Amino acid sequence: MNPTEEALVEATLEELWLDLDDLCRLGLVEACWLEERLADGLVLACTDAPDATRCYNAITLARVRRIACLERDFEAAPELAALVADLEDEIQRLRKRLDCLED
Repeated sequence: MNPTEEALVEATLEELWLDLDDLCRLGLVEACWLEERLADGLVLACTDAPDATRCYNAITLARVRRIACLERDFEAAPELAALVADLEDEIQRLRKRLDCLED
């Protein structure tokens, strides 16, 4: 996928808005699990949602799925799973910057 296609996919995903029920269903988590992570600040609602309701986007969905996977597969504490997810995101951003510099 070239950089233009990647930007288009990311823009499209950022326009996808999910409510709490959709996020739970697609993230394969229970509502109580998600509410705990929201209360602890490990998962955040999007502030740039088109209306005043609490919404989530595809980036949040990917984070929820990753945190849930880390907690389940490695029996990680929620805070540790969120930290690992943050570090993985940072590694991905740094790799993209490196790829751009190499081109």
